[in-house]
Amino acid sequence: MPVKGLGTYDDGNVFARILRGEIPCRRVHEDAHALAFHDIAPQAPVHVLVIPKGRYVSLADFAATAPAEEIAGFWRAVARVAQMLELEAPGYRVLTNMGEDAGQEVPHFHVHIFGGRRLGRMLSEQQVGH
Repeated sequence: MPVKGLGTYDDGNVFARILRGEIPCRRVHEDAHALAFHDIAPQAPVHVLVIPKGRYVSLADFAATAPAEEIAGFWRAVARVAQMLELEAPGYRVLTNMGEDAGQEVPHFHVHIFGGRRLGRMLSEQQVGH
């Protein structure tokens, strides 16, 4: 399904290739709905990606077309991974980038989990107009 500004799903994207086993990854968790693995260029001491197993370009695509069971299973996997990585008590950040302006690099919906240190503000006061 095309999503405005994002086009259609590309079966050749790196996450699709990881899901098919064509590219290795350092798995953290896998279940029927999601695969979680360490980012190859971590931006924090803990930087894990969680991807749904379906062919979704964006959050809008995922929310509009995934079955309810898959949506629930995916978000449960995100929470489970944070628990597995012992990030609950110190805290962590969940981030997803949608589209070019947000810096989405892979056209497959995914969530980043960051932790392992104090992360600070997402945007500086100058960036948010204060």
